[in-house]
Amino acid sequence: MLDGLAPARRRFVLGVVGLVAVAIVCGGAAWWVSRDEPVDPVSQDERGPVLLVPGYGGGTAGLEVLAKALRAAGRDAVVVHLSGDGLGDLDAQARVLGEAVDSALGDTGAESVDVVGYSAGGVIARLWVRDHGGGSLARRVVTVGSPHHGTDLAGLASDVAPDECPVACQQLQPDSDLLRALNARDETPAGPAWVSMWTTDDQVVVPPTSADLAGAVDFSLQSVCPGLTVSHGDLPRSPVVAAAVAAELGVADPAVPGREICATS
Repeated sequence: MLDGLAPARRRFVLGVVGLVAVAIVCGGAAWWVSRDEPVDPVSQDERGPVLLVPGYGGGTAGLEVLAKALRAAGRDAVVVHLSGDGLGDLDAQARVLGEAVDSALGDTGAESVDVVGYSAGGVIARLWVRDHGGGSLARRVVTVGSPHHGTDLAGLASDVAPDECPVACQQLQPDSDLLRALNARDETPAGPAWVSMWTTDDQVVVPPTSADLAGAVDFSLQSVCPGLTVSHGDLPRSPVVAAAVAAELGVADPAVPGREICATS
């Protein structure tokens, strides 16, 4: 059929056909990359090591207090060290978490891990589960004071001093591209059991209800312990938080804890 066409028109038709072929191939590749990876949930009966993920800035001092409390309760607990200054791309930090998980599983011979994400560490944990294979490795994910829907402080920083708002700050703005995509579908991807606990006294995650996580066992500490005062920065150091996290990482199904955790304050 092409033989009857003038050379210039034949080249044009062949070029169009080539572009269509490239579009089909690329479209198929995009579909293959974007389709959901299969998830094989791990047993809830076998507890492996606990990995604690720091928040914005990567500070570990507070989480070391929580890790010590978990070790005293008989758990193998390790604090993950984020890359760089902890202010970079949260998705890149999710890959760091994945590497730490692989190392912990290799060291212990366990088949699964529990993950505790403090502040932005909870967002990192969700990214790891959703995009980096964590759904088949995490038994439970507990987030503590995490800005799952952003924090107004990050939005303010971006407006007032954009040069002082690094990548992670930009990603923690309400309705950022990263959070919009993370929350667009199931906020608690398949695989682990999910828990979100937070404090109504939070002045970093603003509003504190940004920590609400659809599909998780979700509660404020004050709903369990009325009158409790605990700031965002004190969450990983709080004995009440330590007791609540230890309870949620047990063998029983996650549930809003009873007031017995309040006696530890």
